[in-house]
Amino acid sequence: MLEDRATAVSSPTQWPAAYPKGYAVVDVETTGLARDDRIISAAVYRLDARGEVEDHWYTLVNPERDPGPVWIHGLTSEVLEGAPLFADVAEEFAARLDDRVLVAHNAVFDWQMIAREYARVQREAPVRQRLCTIALSKELGLPLPNFKLESLAAHFGVVQQRAHHALDDARVLAEAFRPSLRAAAAGGVRLPLLECRPLTEWAQTPRIGRQASGGYGGYQPSGWRPSRKRPACPYPNPGRYEDGKRLKQGMRVAFSGDTSTERELLEDRATEAGLHVATSLSRLTSLLVTNDPDSGTSKVVKARQFGTPVVDEAAFGQLLRDVEPADG
Repeated sequence: MLEDRATAVSSPTQWPAAYPKGYAVVDVETTGLARDDRIISAAVYRLDARGEVEDHWYTLVNPERDPGPVWIHGLTSEVLEGAPLFADVAEEFAARLDDRVLVAHNAVFDWQMIAREYARVQREAPVRQRLCTIALSKELGLPLPNFKLESLAAHFGVVQQRAHHALDDARVLAEAFRPSLRAAAAGGVRLPLLECRPLTEWAQTPRIGRQASGGYGGYQPSGWRPSRKRPACPYPNPGRYEDGKRLKQGMRVAFSGDTSTERELLEDRATEAGLHVATSLSRLTSLLVTNDPDSGTSKVVKARQFGTPVVDEAAFGQLLRDVEPADG
């Protein structure tokens, strides 16, 4: 079985030609989870095509603001006062990421924080694809009690020394990623790679925060996921989407999980097309958009219960190109 092979440490003889040529395993610690929060430390382990460590790098970053939950990351204002600004480390950070797939545990969070920092200094992070180790664990069917980093580490016998320290978290993830990658290669598993698009607006809200991977516990800084006031959809709900047909203005659309397009931008496109963006899923929901239909999120579970149609992000993008007008 695939999960049995996931504990193997030997490399498969035949390595998939389509697999990436290198990886940057990343962890960032931040002042919090909101759109205006900042990176206060970052670490990168560079790995070769088969997951072997090439080198590692770590830096503190002066966020020019309150450091947030010091009781979690341990980085006080005094420690960060003499640290470089992000602008000072942006070039070195970029060199560590260049031409590699960004790997992180709950990768959408790390990617969005990194992308915002680069947008603030009017640059783009040289990252085109990311790989979330939570998604990879699901692809491999690992028998984990949950998807926290410590559970993944324990599965592979990796010992954590300083949880929530960027360098140690990156090391732990790199050591757990190597056998995961080899198991995927041995089983011919397609890696769950997602596109990384540079932010055009740095103030985007992360839809999946550290809580999803067991990071920031109950800490919710002010400004956490502020609600956006969208105009009410002017069209009546015509009912559920039917496979093979067009979307119709007024349909209620919900989103779940990681998306390659920034979530708010995707929701804006849906709203502009005349669809009703729903924050929750009910029997009235016309369609659920998710790239992980086998996940256990509440929306996916409800979609199964209600028989709500489900499509992935790519299919939804195609449907948005030709939305049927509402009945006059």
